[in-house]
Amino acid sequence: MSSNLRLGWCSHEAAKYAVMNWHYSRAMPAGKLVKIGVWENDRFVGAVIFSRGANNNIGKPFGLKQTEICELVRVALSKHETPVTRIVAIAIKMLRKKAPGIQMLISYADPRQGHKGVIYQAGNWVYLGKNKSWKGSHYIVNGKKMHGRSVRAKWGSEKNIPYEWEYDLDGEKHKYIYPLSKEMKEKFARS
Repeated sequence: MSSNLRLGWCSHEAAKYAVMNWHYSRAMPAGKLVKIGVWENDRFVGAVIFSRGANNNIGKPFGLKQTEICELVRVALSKHETPVTRIVAIAIKMLRKKAPGIQMLISYADPRQGHKGVIYQAGNWVYLGKNKSWKGSHYIVNGKKMHGRSVRAKWGSEKNIPYEWEYDLDGEKHKYIYPLSKEMKEKFARS
């Protein structure tokens, strides 16, 4: 059974609804976001969200400025028929039109959630191995995992957190990149 798929820009509220209902984190990323809604047969089924990333030096290991790299931070989908790789591929095309200076995408798969990065593997992303989070990059605040950037945006520093909290020291994730420019494709060609 084929579905009538449509992707388009969506509101913050729609993207947040998708994340809060259909993404394991139940947390909307902080910062400037590119939010792309997904509809099948005129029914909203989720969102794909890109960001500059939580790390100001995200592009440094690749010789890129922060404005030349983007992180795929959420794929939040309810029940749908279209393969996720197709949805992500269309979202990437939309992002490239909106931000033609982007040379590379980066994303992470969390093994603690049972994720191995299958959608990235199927979409021909390049696997870079596991990325160990550094102390303080993630916190457990009142039982909920929060990124360090979100903690600082909300409270200024960890010293101002009004709840019980601890560092999340087990932040190892699978790291994937998707080169967009000719130069990055040549530099990181899949072997």
